Amino acid sequence: MENSFYSAFDQTCIPERQADPYRNRFEVDRDRIIHTSAFRRLQAKTQVFQSGEYDFYRTRLTHSIEVAQIGRSICSYLKKSSNSLNDDFYIDPNLVEAICLSHDLGHPPFGHNGERTLNRLMADYGGFEGNAQTLRLLTTTIYSDLKQRKGMQASRALLDGVLKYKSLYSERDKPENHFLYDDQKLFLDFVFEGSNVNQELPTVEDKNNFRSLECQIMNWADDTAYCIHDLADGIRAEFITIDKLRRWAESQQLSDEEISHVGSIVRIIQQGNVDATLGLKIGEFIQASSLIERQNYMSERTNRYRFSLQVEETKLRESELYKRIAFDIVFLSTRVKQLEYKGDRMLERLFRALMENYSSQNKRIMRLVPPKLEKRLKNVHTETEKARLLCDYLAGMTDSFSIKTYRRLFDPGYGSIVDIV
Repeated sequence: MENSFYSAFDQTCIPERQADPYRNRFEVDRDRIIHTSAFRRLQAKTQVFQSGEYDFYRTRLTHSIEVAQIGRSICSYLKKSSNSLNDDFYIDPNLVEAICLSHDLGHPPFGHNGERTLNRLMADYGGFEGNAQTLRLLTTTIYSDLKQRKGMQASRALLDGVLKYKSLYSERDKPENHFLYDDQKLFLDFVFEGSNVNQELPTVEDKNNFRSLECQIMNWADDTAYCIHDLADGIRAEFITIDKLRRWAESQQLSDEEISHVGSIVRIIQQGNVDATLGLKIGEFIQASSLIERQNYMSERTNRYRFSLQVEETKLRESELYKRIAFDIVFLSTRVKQLEYKGDRMLERLFRALMENYSSQNKRIMRLVPPKLEKRLKNVHTETEKARLLCDYLAGMTDSFSIKTYRRLFDPGYGSIVDIV
C-alpha cells in the first residue's frame, strides 16, 4: 500500500538515483548508512566515557542504535494514537530510523569536547560543527569514490531530517555550535527547493528552530536516549551516588516536582535495578508525544512541515532535570575534565602538525596522512580547503586511532613495524 504522507518532493534525491526494485527511497537511505565505515567507527567514539574504558558503557554507535529504536517506536505510537494518521498515511519509520542512525555520524573523537576543539582550531577556516559534519558526510564524503560520485545520493527528507540547524557560519560571529558550513548553502537550497530561506526565516533563531517533523522526532528520541542512559551509565560508573545526588539537590533550587524525581533516582540506586527501572522511562517519554498541525511557508508543500511533534511539558522538564544531573555530577567531574583536557591537547597538536606539514610554504612535505587524502591535498589551492580536508580526517578518527596517531608522531618510545602496519 502506497504511503501518501510523502510526495515526490520528499523523495527526490541529490543527485537523483534510480528507483530500487524492492526498497523504497527511505529504506535505501537507511541501508546505505548502516553499511558505511563512518557508521561503524561510531563504535569507538566517546559518548560519555572514553570508548573502550569499560565494556558496558555506551558508545556513539550503541547510542545511535538506541535513538533509532526510540524513533521507530515514536512513529508506531503516533500512528496508533493520532487521528491524523492511518495505514496509508503515516510517518515512515525507515526514514526516521535513517535520520536517527546518521544523526551523530559527524561527531569527532572525544565527544562534545572534541567538537569544541575542532571548532576552535577551524575558526579561521569556516568552523566545525557535528551536525554540519554529518551533512558533509551524507552529501560529500560517503560513497564518494563510486563512479566519481559525491555523497550517498540522499533523499530530501533524510537531509532535512538531520538539519537541526539551518543558519550558516558566516551569519554569526564565530559561533560555538549550531550552524552549517557556508559551502553547504546549496544543500539548504535543495532541501527547500530554492525558496528564499532568509526571507522566510530572517533570524538565526527562526532558522535553527524550523525543523521537519522527522527531525523533531529524532531530536526527542535523542533527548530521551541520552538523558536516561547518561544517567544510568553515570550510576553504574559510580559517578552518581546517593550522597553526591543528595548534595547536588541541596545546592539547587528545585521544585517539588524535581525533588520527587530526585527521590525516585535515590530509590532506584538503593534497589539496584537501574537499567530496568530507568528503561521504563523510555516508554513514558514515547507516550508523551502527540501530533499537532501547523501553518508555515512549507506546510502546503509537504506533510513534513504540515505536522509538528508536541511533547508533554512534564516530560520535557523531567528530561531537562536528568540532563542537569548528568552534566553537573558526571561531565563536570575532575576525572572527565582531565580526559577532555588530554583529548583537546592531542587534537590541537595533531591539527597544527598536519597543517604545518601540508602548508604550501613547506618544501619538505612528509607523508603523514593516507595516500588518497594526500592526493586530494595536492589538488586544492587554498589553506581553507586544506584545513577542511585535514579536519575531515581528524573528525573521522576513533578515540583509539587518534591516540595511536598522536603517539606515533610525538612519543619517541612508541611505534614498531607491527604498529606501523
